[in-house]
Amino acid sequence: MPRSIRVDAVLVQAVIAGALSFAHLHDLAEAAGQTGWKAWAYPISVDLLLVAAWRRLRTARRDRSAWTWFVIALIASLGANIATAGLLDLKHVPAWLCIVVAGWPALAFLGGTLLVHAPAEPAAPAQAVDEPAAPEVAMHRTDEPAPTPASVPVPELAPAPAPADAPAVPAALLDHARKIADAHRASTGTPMPADALSARLQLPAPMTDAIAAQLQLT
Repeated sequence: MPRSIRVDAVLVQAVIAGALSFAHLHDLAEAAGQTGWKAWAYPISVDLLLVAAWRRLRTARRDRSAWTWFVIALIASLGANIATAGLLDLKHVPAWLCIVVAGWPALAFLGGTLLVHAPAEPAAPAQAVDEPAAPEVAMHRTDEPAPTPASVPVPELAPAPAPADAPAVPAALLDHARKIADAHRASTGTPMPADALSARLQLPAPMTDAIAAQLQLT
């Protein structure tokens, strides 16, 4: 099925207004001495300047030059419509109007060139967003061995004086008994009991008691 054509009233109105304005500009240019193809070129020049200024205003509304050329082209279009409405005798056009019509191409070319090559408005700088600082995380190495408690040296106990009735203990035997007691303290962390030392040395009780007394064993 053929697609239905929807007529836009605004578009139709724009075509009618453009055609009438085009014809009025042609008639005024022809009355001012521009005959043939030159009379048809004037409406195109005016409309093109008007469109160029309008397009410039869409991208840069604060551009004063775009507003200036838009007003100039609008005055040229409206002036031709009003002049051809019976207020001007097209058979006897004044000299100043002929001068304006003859100088219009240069003016339109200047306006179109300035509108096309005008610098674009600089883009607004993006506002810097302060990013929150990342919290500092204390880094700990996990491959390091755990610190071991420092070994505390065990002070050697000075031998206590033996009782008067205790048997004399040879120095070599006393040193041997002290090494056994020190090894027991280093492995268990507690002093070696006297009965354990007696069982280890397998000596008579008086001799073991004398050694335990000198080593301060209980």
